[in-house]
Amino acid sequence: MKHVLNPVAPPYSPEVAEILKGYPQGKDGYIIQLFRVFANSLRFLGKKGVVNLLDRNSPLPMREREIVILRVTANRDCEYEWGVHVATFSKAAGLDKEQVIATRLGSAGQDCWSPVDSLLIKCVDELCAHAKIQDDTLDQFQEQWNLEQQLEIMALCGNYHTICFVANTTRLPREEMAVAFPKPAGL
Repeated sequence: MKHVLNPVAPPYSPEVAEILKGYPQGKDGYIIQLFRVFANSLRFLGKKGVVNLLDRNSPLPMREREIVILRVTANRDCEYEWGVHVATFSKAAGLDKEQVIATRLGSAGQDCWSPVDSLLIKCVDELCAHAKIQDDTLDQFQEQWNLEQQLEIMALCGNYHTICFVANTTRLPREEMAVAFPKPAGL
């Protein structure tokens, strides 16, 4: 028997409905497809790990959190989640159009980034590529961010890898409000 992960559709079981109350909802109570895919497992849905990292108590400023999330989702080629975050959070995070595009197509050394933004992108790229921050970057990482912030950056990278695995494997179509990946120049 083939088991296919798909977004759970309403009406939800009482257990799923209760847990989903704690998830972000759009107009008219809409819950994005990704969260409804989580509903295939009460255990997974109930953990709310990703949602809990996006609260106001994060030790990272919103801008830095969004740079981490956009870069991880771009690195993992997850247009679904990248597009949701661009549409929902990029403006509030203070990211301009050039910076948003650079999270997908640019490098850490692009002129649109401040030195701190550049370091953060470099750290995220290293975590994605090597599962650690390289020796020549580690001192800067430890000087720039306190212990709580360092753990938050790593947790965001790990959680958003999981999100990408789920969204990409289930081939979720882009949400209606989400932004598409930018195309490289000349295409």
